[in-house]
Amino acid sequence: MEFDLSWVLLGLPLAFVLGWLASRFDLRQVRLENRQAPKAYFKGLNYLLNEQQDQAIDAFIEAVQSDPDTSELHFALGNLFRRRGEYERAVRVHEHLLSRADLSQDDRHRAQHALALDYLKAGLLDRAEAALFKLEGTRFETEARLALLANYERSRDWAQATVIAEKLESAAQGSFSHRLAHYLCEQAAAQLAQGNTDQGLQQLRAAVMRAPDAARPRIELAQALAKNNQITLAYEELMDALDSAPGATSLIAGPLTELALRTGNGAEALTALQALYDQNPSLDLLDAVVVLSGQDPVSDSYARDCYVRHLEKEPSLVAAAKWIAGEKLEHEQFHPQVQRALDHATQPLLRYRCAGCGFEATHHFWQCPGCQAWDSYPSLRVEEL
Repeated sequence: MEFDLSWVLLGLPLAFVLGWLASRFDLRQVRLENRQAPKAYFKGLNYLLNEQQDQAIDAFIEAVQSDPDTSELHFALGNLFRRRGEYERAVRVHEHLLSRADLSQDDRHRAQHALALDYLKAGLLDRAEAALFKLEGTRFETEARLALLANYERSRDWAQATVIAEKLESAAQGSFSHRLAHYLCEQAAAQLAQGNTDQGLQQLRAAVMRAPDAARPRIELAQALAKNNQITLAYEELMDALDSAPGATSLIAGPLTELALRTGNGAEALTALQALYDQNPSLDLLDAVVVLSGQDPVSDSYARDCYVRHLEKEPSLVAAAKWIAGEKLEHEQFHPQVQRALDHATQPLLRYRCAGCGFEATHHFWQCPGCQAWDSYPSLRVEEL
C-alpha cells in the first residue's frame, strides 16, 4: 500500500489547531476557577470585617470547595467555627488538615495547635492535654505550655502545674516564683484541711523560700502556726512579712494586731504599724493602730480624733461614718437612722476589686474567681484605690 504524504501535511495543521483550542479551553477553565476562589475568599473576608460570621462561613466553605488544597482557608474556617462555639466542626476542619500528606511541617504544627485550642474551648481537657503535649519542640511550645498551665490550674492539679511552670521559667519565659508559691500554698491548704499539719507547715515554709517577697505564704504560715498553738512564731512571721511584703501591709495589719495582743507585743506592733500608716495611710492600718492603742473607736475621743485626722489626709466616707458613730448629733434621736444609712452606703466601699476583670468581693482573693488571674486583687479596698 503506497503511503500518501499529503494526508500528513493536511493533518498536522488540524492537530495543531485542535491542540491550541484544547489548551485555550483548559486555560480558561483554570482562570475561571482561580477567579472564583479569590472572589469567594474576599467575599468571606468582607463579611468577617462586617461581623457577619454566618455569611463569612458560607463564603469560606465555597472557597474551600473550589480549592480544597488551600490550607489557609481551612485555618480561617476552623477559627471561625471555634469563635462561634461550633467546636465539633472546628475539630473536623483541623483534623482534616492533619490528615493531609502534603501539609508542610510548620502547617502541621499550626493545625495541631489549633486542634488543641478547639478541645480546650470545648472543655475536652484530656484531649486538649494530649494535643498540647505533641507541640513540644515546635514553635508553638511556649503557647502549648501556657495552655497546659491554665488547664492544670483549672483542674487544680497543682503538682503538674508546678512541672509546667518550672519548664517555662527554665526556658526564660519570665519569673514564676510567686505562682509556684501559690501552688505550694494550695497544696498546703489541702494537707491542713485533712489534718496533716506537719506536711502543710512544711509546704508553707517551702512557699516562703520559693518567694520570700510574697505575702500569702507568710500570712497563711502564721495562721497555721497560730492554730497549732505556736503563737510567738506566728507573730514573728507576720512581723517579717511587714518588711518582706510592704505592699500587703493592709492585709497583714489585722491578723498581726490579734497575735500581738495575744503574745503581749502590742507596743512593738503599734510602733511598726504607726510608722507604716504615717508613710502610706490606709483604713486597715488605722483600725489596727486604734485597737493596739487600747482605744474603743466609738466611745473614746482619741480614737475618733484619729479618724478625723485621717480625713485630713484622705477623703473617706468609711472614716467619716466611724467618726460619726461616736459623736453626739444635734438631733440625736435620728442618729440610729443616719448611722444605718451611712453603714449601708459604705459596704460597697469596703470590698476588694480585681484589677484584671473588676470582680468585687467582700474578702481578699489570691486568685480571682472571675478571670482566674493570680495576685490581681490589691490589698487596698475599693474606696482607697
